[in-house]
Amino acid sequence: MTLAAASLLFAGTSCSSDNNDLPLAADVLEVMTRVNNHWQSSNPEHGRAFWDNAAYHTGNMEAYFVTGNEEWLNYSIAWSERNQWKGARSDNRAEWKYHYGESHDFVLFGDWQICFQTYIDIYNIKQEEHMIARALEVMEYQMATDSSDYWWWADGLYMVMPVMTKLYKHTGDELYLDKLYEYFSYAKSVMYDEETGLFFRDGKYIYPKHKSLNGLKDFWARGDGWVFAGLAKILADLPADHEHRAEYLAIYQKMAKTLADIQQEGGYWTRSLLDPEHAPGYETSGTAFFTYGYLWGINNGLLSKDTYLPVALKSWDYLVNVAVQEDGRLGYVQPIGERAIPGQVVDVNSTSNFGVGAFLLTASEMYRYLAK
Repeated sequence: MTLAAASLLFAGTSCSSDNNDLPLAADVLEVMTRVNNHWQSSNPEHGRAFWDNAAYHTGNMEAYFVTGNEEWLNYSIAWSERNQWKGARSDNRAEWKYHYGESHDFVLFGDWQICFQTYIDIYNIKQEEHMIARALEVMEYQMATDSSDYWWWADGLYMVMPVMTKLYKHTGDELYLDKLYEYFSYAKSVMYDEETGLFFRDGKYIYPKHKSLNGLKDFWARGDGWVFAGLAKILADLPADHEHRAEYLAIYQKMAKTLADIQQEGGYWTRSLLDPEHAPGYETSGTAFFTYGYLWGINNGLLSKDTYLPVALKSWDYLVNVAVQEDGRLGYVQPIGERAIPGQVVDVNSTSNFGVGAFLLTASEMYRYLAK
C-alpha cells in the first residue's frame, strides 16, 4: 500500500490552515504556566529516573529556559538529587545490560539514559561536576563496547541521541558524534521506511509482517513523535559542517512533509498515522512532539515557514483548545505502550508526565517563535 493510497483514507487534510492568526505570546505563557503548575502541584513527590519521568523534565527544562521560572528549575533539580544524578544505579559494570529492563542493572538501556539530558542542562547552569559525572561514566563505557544495536526502538532515538550531542558539546570529543551515527544507522536499518520517511516503532511492526486495521503500514504516532523531536534536538547541537548533518536533516525534512500530508482536519494526528480508522480520535503526545518538531524547524530556518507554520498552528489550536483543560490538566494522552491499540480508551482524563513534557517543549518553541 503506497502513501498516496493510504492518504485516500483522510477526509481532506492539507498543509494549509483556515486560520493563520498567531496566538499572543502572553497567552502562550499563560497556558504553559497553567499546565506546568498543575502538573507540579499534582505531583509533589519525585519519581525514579526512568524514561516517562525524564521525558517530562526535558520539557520542564525548556520551559525554564524561556521563562526563567526558578521554581520549575528547582523542581528538576530536586528530581535529579532524588535520583543521585543517575539513571539505573548499579555500580557493578560486569552486570550492566541493555535491550529492555527496568531494574537498576540496565544501565545501558536508553530508557534509563534520557535523564542525562536534564542533568546536563542543569550542569550547564550550575557548573557542578557531580551533576554529569554519571552521564560521562556511562556513555564513555558504552562507547568503548563493540555493540552498535543499542537503539532498536523508535523511542530510544529521543531518549539518547540528544545525550550524545549534549556531551559532545561539553567535551568536544568527536567519538560522541561517531557513535551517534553508528547507533542511529543501526536503528534506521531496523525501523526506517524509505517510502514514507517514517519509522516503525520496532522490528515487530515492519510491514507487511504487521499491518493496520485496513491493511496499511502501521506507524505509531508517539513513536514517530519521539524520532521527529529527537532529530530536532540533535540538529540543534550538531556542528554546521558535520559530515552526517545533511543525512539527519534530510530524514527530518522528509518526515515533516509526510506528517503534514496526514494531519487530521482537527489538527491532531491519530495513533496509527496512515490509518485513522485503526484507533480513531484525539491523541496529544504524538501531536505535541510533532508540533514541537515543526516549530523548532521553523524557528531555526530548517523548515519552510510558509509551508509548515499553518500545520503547526492547526495542531497548536488542538492542543490548547481541546487537550488542555481549564484547570491545566492535559488530556487525550495515550497511556504508556508501544502501538496504536484498537478500542483503547484515550479521553479527556488520559494524562501523563511524558505528555506534559511534550506539551512544554511545544509551548516553549511557540513562545520563541512569537518572541523573535
